[in-house]
Amino acid sequence: MEKIVQQGLLYDFYGELLTEHQRHIYEDVVFNDLSLSEIAEEQGISRQGVHDLVRRCDRLLKGYEDKLHLVEKFMMTKQLAGEIQSLLKDYQKTRDPLLLARAGEAAERIAQIESR
Repeated sequence: MEKIVQQGLLYDFYGELLTEHQRHIYEDVVFNDLSLSEIAEEQGISRQGVHDLVRRCDRLLKGYEDKLHLVEKFMMTKQLAGEIQSLLKDYQKTRDPLLLARAGEAAERIAQIESR
């Protein structure tokens, strides 16, 4: 996954667990695409301080994902939901009961993901 997309997903799921200061700086880097120098000047801290804070936030967010796996579960659920949609579209065209059974199996896998 592209780094910026991964950072965005991790932030979406776990950003509220960061302090307000961490969230503000992380948002400026990841979402507002500000340079470390711009943020440092705005915050009255060193560029290195911004860099260290962003790295620390990355590690924190990754650590939450390593423990909770919410992004992983989300991505798997999203993929299976797309598979179900495709199978049901094909079923509407062909009325092949195997497609309906496969869609049911994918739905069951989603239920298993959610119960972990």
